[in-house]
Amino acid sequence: MSAPDAVRVMEVGPRDGLQNEKTILPVADKIALVDRLSACGLPAVEVTSFVSPRWVPQLADAEQVLAGISRRPGVDYPVLVPNLVGYQRARAAGADSIAVFTAASEAFSQRNTNASIAQTLERFAPVLEQARADGVRVRGYVSTVLGCPYQGEVALDDVVQVASALHAMGCAEISLGDTIGVGTPAKARAMLRAVAGQIPMAQLAVHFHDTYGQALANVLACLEEGVRVVDAAVSGSGGCPYAKGASGNLASEDLVYLLHGLGMHTGVDLAALAATGQWLSGLLDQPNRSRTGTALARQ
Repeated sequence: MSAPDAVRVMEVGPRDGLQNEKTILPVADKIALVDRLSACGLPAVEVTSFVSPRWVPQLADAEQVLAGISRRPGVDYPVLVPNLVGYQRARAAGADSIAVFTAASEAFSQRNTNASIAQTLERFAPVLEQARADGVRVRGYVSTVLGCPYQGEVALDDVVQVASALHAMGCAEISLGDTIGVGTPAKARAMLRAVAGQIPMAQLAVHFHDTYGQALANVLACLEEGVRVVDAAVSGSGGCPYAKGASGNLASEDLVYLLHGLGMHTGVDLAALAATGQWLSGLLDQPNRSRTGTALARQ
C-alpha cells in the first residue's frame, strides 16, 4: 500500500490490547481473535508478546498462541520481544516478524523496563543484529512521544533522537506512541513533522490512545502530514498499566470508519471488524469502547 489514498492499519489488539485487560482469555480465544482479525482483511495483526510472563501474565501463553494461528498469505504477524532471550523464544515459536519497545521519556523507561533509554537500546543491538541475519522484519515502538505520566512534557528532540536511534539500528518501521493519550492535533502534527525530518515518512506509523478523545483528530492531522500507517486495537481494548487513568487504544473500527469516509483504501471489511469487536467485548465482559462498533451493532 504505497498509494496516497491507501492506509495500512496495524491491528494491535491481541497484544497491546489484551496485555492491559484484567480478564485473561484462554489460548483458544486468543487464537480465534487473531484469525478473525486477519480474516477481516487487516494487513498486519500483532499477535502476542514474548516479555517475561512475570511482567505480563495476560500473555504468558505466547508460544501456544503463535503456534496456533492460521497464517494468511500477505499478512504480517509481528510479536513483541524485549531482548535477545525473548527474540530466541519468539523465533523458536515460529515468529518471522518482531517489534521492540522503548520510550522517549527517561522517567517512563525507568518505571516501565527498570532501565534507561540507553540501556534498552543496548539490549536491542544483538536482537537487531540477529534479526538482520535471520531476515526477520523489525518494528520499533517509541512510547510517550507526546507526554509522560511521570515527567510531564517530553522534548521533541528526545523523541527524534530515540526514533532515529531505532531507525539507524535497522528497524524497518517506527511507531510513534502517545501512551497516555494527552496529545492534541497541533502537537501530534509537530511531533510527526520533527521525526519525519530525520526518518522517511514511509517508515513511520502513529499510535494514539484516546484518553481525552483526541485520537481520531490526531490521526487526521498526521494523515495530512503524509503518514500512511496507523496502529489501532479492535473495540478500543487495552490501556497503559504505567499511566494512571489512561484509556484504551484508538478503536480499529473507528479508525477504519474515518479512513473509508476520507476515501482512503484499507482493504478492511468494516462490518466483519465490528462484529469481531462485539465478540471480543463479550469475552472480556465489558462495554464495546468503539463508537462505530456500537452503532453498527444497533442497526
